[in-house]
Amino acid sequence: MLSMIFACDEKGAIGKDGDLPWRQSSDLQHFKRTTLNKTVVMGRKTWESLGKPLPKRRNIVMTRQGIEDDVEVMSYEEVMALADENEVMIIGGGEIYALFLPHAKEVHRTIIHTVVEDADTFAPELEAEGYYLLTERRVAAGERDQFPMTFQHWIV
Repeated sequence: MLSMIFACDEKGAIGKDGDLPWRQSSDLQHFKRTTLNKTVVMGRKTWESLGKPLPKRRNIVMTRQGIEDDVEVMSYEEVMALADENEVMIIGGGEIYALFLPHAKEVHRTIIHTVVEDADTFAPELEAEGYYLLTERRVAAGERDQFPMTFQHWIV
């Protein structure tokens, strides 16, 4: 099964200058709980922003360029074949989300309650692809969060 996870601002921004535009400890914990012990697929830029493999997950990078790190690299077709028999989570970035959105069965979206000025990477529009909201939970900003957030679970 193919699923996705991302955090965006209230206008759909997910990135600015190659990085997350906020620091949200509660969302990072949600990301960890949701992706732990699963296969995660990301683009090269997301891989480079992480700096190292995510622990206790199978890390796969999709790239049109070579990659020197000791990491598993797969094509679109290989990821789709893998998703036929395993749970695969798409974790970014923008181009990878757009590529796999028509095939994902569920999406875990966190809305960070802010608006990022000059954002350069955006999340896909879920409603336009036929997804509907299954659950949502609003959370106040914790001690190590910049903003309040809403955790959403979408299915197709």
